[in-house]
Amino acid sequence: MAYLMGIDLGTSSLKTIIIDEAGNVKAVSARPYQFASPCGGYAEHDPREWWKACCETVKEALAACGAPASSVKGVSFSGQMHGAVLLDKDYQVIRPAILHCDARSAVQVEEIKAALGMDRVRELIMNPVYTGFLLPSLMWVRDNEPENYEKVRHVFLPKDYLKFRMTGEVSSDYSDASATLAFDIKRNCWSEEILSAVDVPMDFFPRCYGTDEAAGTVCEAASRETGLSTSTVVVAGGGDQVMQGIGNGITQAGSATSNIGTSGQVSFQSDVPIMNPALSTNTFCGYKKGRWFTMGAIMNAGLSLKWFNSLFETADFNQINEQVAKVRPGSGGVIFLPYLNGERTPHVNPNLSGMFLGVNLNTGRPEMTRAVMEGVAFALYQCIEVCGNLGLKADNMVASGGGARSGPWLQIQADIFNIPLKVADTEEQAGLGSAIAAGVGAGVYRDIEEGCRAVVKYKDMLVVPNAAAHEAYEEYYQLYKDTYEAGRDVLQRVTLMGRRQ
Repeated sequence: MAYLMGIDLGTSSLKTIIIDEAGNVKAVSARPYQFASPCGGYAEHDPREWWKACCETVKEALAACGAPASSVKGVSFSGQMHGAVLLDKDYQVIRPAILHCDARSAVQVEEIKAALGMDRVRELIMNPVYTGFLLPSLMWVRDNEPENYEKVRHVFLPKDYLKFRMTGEVSSDYSDASATLAFDIKRNCWSEEILSAVDVPMDFFPRCYGTDEAAGTVCEAASRETGLSTSTVVVAGGGDQVMQGIGNGITQAGSATSNIGTSGQVSFQSDVPIMNPALSTNTFCGYKKGRWFTMGAIMNAGLSLKWFNSLFETADFNQINEQVAKVRPGSGGVIFLPYLNGERTPHVNPNLSGMFLGVNLNTGRPEMTRAVMEGVAFALYQCIEVCGNLGLKADNMVASGGGARSGPWLQIQADIFNIPLKVADTEEQAGLGSAIAAGVGAGVYRDIEEGCRAVVKYKDMLVVPNAAAHEAYEEYYQLYKDTYEAGRDVLQRVTLMGRRQ
């Protein structure tokens, strides 16, 4: 029996999953961690902590599976996107990785726009130029930490560090590379034009593979640290959105997902690259040539609920769900804007903060918790609205991430979106997608589509929208949008003022 391993490097935890060829989950192991925020708007993480978590969870998963290491035929990766990992000539970490939710590089964002001009940004990058993406983060290091920048020889994305430690070879993949702002989306390669315009060396950037291509085998050092066999094929993998899509069985153009992880996304598969003139969505390369995906992305989804619950001594998730389910749609008139660390779609503004509106004497923790869930769903609904204006629509969606584990939050999404939701049978969709890619690269499956047919299963449930709830939510959704429009300037001013303290 062949086994396959997927490793999912998230913002707040790393998870390792082992499946058999039929998709039966044999083991799951996880390690939580917390990124550092040394200053307001900063988010960074030492990549070596990721590798430590990887080694520990791989060992635990192998032990739980009980199969010999040689039976694991392939391993692949899903990773948080956009972050910048910097290595020196000796392949040592220079400084903590700057993450996707970092907001420090506003000056560099403007430099990129000025260097290329907005017409070329639309034509070449096809994405909003935003803080937290690899290229402006790298430029920030150049401008603010010249002693570190002088050491840089290799630049890649968070999950690529794990792959480097696993194989001893530096590489990336097309899907993750396309989310750096240094990549030509249409031609599927690093962009000499972009990098030349901002004076960043092309040779910093590694070779790219397809998501299901073998990038090497487990090296001896990694074998000692993880317990994996040196015969195990290491497959390129991809950004978390691509791998979650695979793990959800989303392989056809026109299919769509809604994800509530640390951040949140709605993602639509397409066989053409979609250009949004407003640059308020993202279009990245998919898991194979001739496939792209367009997504609306929000900065603070599950992170909003995690933050809110951290304010209280207890946070029993089952009890929270029971309490939330008893609160009527609209949370007693309380509206939450989930802009705790800025926002991407549709505002593309890192200088925003969150807020509660409508808190009154009858407001308790259940109402505020539901308002957080509703605020996140409103933000995703706004992403769906923007994508719909680009011609991207879906009759149903697959819900994934932590938000899909909460019954009330699933129903809130369905009611607000007015779209039925399916849920994959496993909770670890990104890890499952990675394991499927590992199976293709190791020769277990012919292609991603065959792997999905063999592995992906759905729960025997369909979350159907409630018409009355949707009607109520439409009114609240308009208030949600009006609240931002009316308070945008004040929100931005108070955010910047808070960062000065």
